[in-house]
Amino acid sequence: MKRFLCYLIPVLVCLGIGASAGWLQTEALAEWYPTLVKSPLTPPALAFPVAWGILYICMGISLGVVLARRRAVPGRAALVALWVVQLAANFLWSLLFFRMRNPAAELVDIVLLDLLVLAYTVVAWRGCRPSAWLFIPYLLWLLFATYLNAFVWAFN
Repeated sequence: MKRFLCYLIPVLVCLGIGASAGWLQTEALAEWYPTLVKSPLTPPALAFPVAWGILYICMGISLGVVLARRRAVPGRAALVALWVVQLAANFLWSLLFFRMRNPAAELVDIVLLDLLVLAYTVVAWRGCRPSAWLFIPYLLWLLFATYLNAFVWAFN
């Protein structure tokens, strides 16, 4: 049962953060976001909650793999710290973009988030490859999101 909780708790934390961020975005999604000039590559609105739901589950499982390993994971403390910090930066992005409506500040945040997720992936690759693989889709999505955010910043 303890191993199961190693997976369940991080997944629930991620989904909770995602739900909170979604709740904070509601007003801006209705009033402000539709008025922005967006990249022609911007996915349809429905793609975002689906993609983020899957990514949050992968992120939680990634940390769960690290926590559930019976043998020591090299860099375990660093992985846990990077995971927590990147999740905070992830949540901060929603506050900066949708609540504060500040594309410049959120662009700085998402670039920092890119670096944190890359660092997590590299450290995980060295000590716990399944954990790293679970972060690859997240890293790719973030790089695409960084492009989308840079477009909004540049054209609004």
